[in-house]
Parts: sequence; C-alpha cells; structure tokens
Amino acid sequence: QVQLVESGGGLVQAGGSLRLSCAASGRTFSAYVMGWFQQAPGKEREFVAAITGSGGMTTYADSVKGRFTISRDNAKSTLYLQMNSLRPEDTAVYYCAAGRFWGRRMGEYDYWGQGTQVTVSS
Repeated sequence: QVQLVESGGGLVQAGGSLRLSCAASGRTFSAYVMGWFQQAPGKEREFVAAITGSGGMTTYADSVKGRFTISRDNAKSTLYLQMNSLRPEDTAVYYCAAGRFWGRRMGEYDYWGQGTQVTVSS
C-alpha cells in the first residue's frame, strides 16, 4: 500500500510558475513508476508526465513538453512537477499516481493522491 499526498497547487497568472509536490509513504518509493495526471472541469483525467523509479527516464504529454518537468527525490520519497509558462488551459486538478509498470494510462497506476487544484488566470 502506498499513500500519496499532493501539495503546491494554487492560483497563478498566465506565464507564471508553480511546483507541485507529492509525498509518498508506505512501500519503497523507488520501486514505483510515478506519474502526474490532470483533470479539468467536465473532462476526463489525462496523462501529464511520468518518471521511472530511478528517475532515469521521463515522458510528457505533448501539451506540456518543454514547459513542465517531472522529477523525484527517492531519499525524501517525494515526486515533483515543475510547471513553467503556465496557460489558462492548464487549469485542472492535478493528481500524482504510483504504479508498477511504465505507461500513460490511468489503469497502469495502482495508487492515487487526492489531488491539488491549479488555477491559471488570463
């Protein structure tokens, strides 16, 4: 069992930056692929970024590539999402997730946090 708690969301103007954190507890953090997903009002939850257990490989949705950076600190059991050049369309609840297998689909992740709201004003 893995417990995940996100933080760092808030209200920011377009062009601004935020850093989300996801604190994990429970089983060995480094054993899990970690991902970030976003869910905008009235839309399905979508993949944002993922990182392997070692942190050696990352992948991003095209919509955030070059603006967002996923990283992890296994010693602190914490996942991060650095979000730069934010746009109003980035407004969503952001969820972190942990899974055993590499992928972009929600079904590949076993554990989820409660989400943190990010609102980008124009």
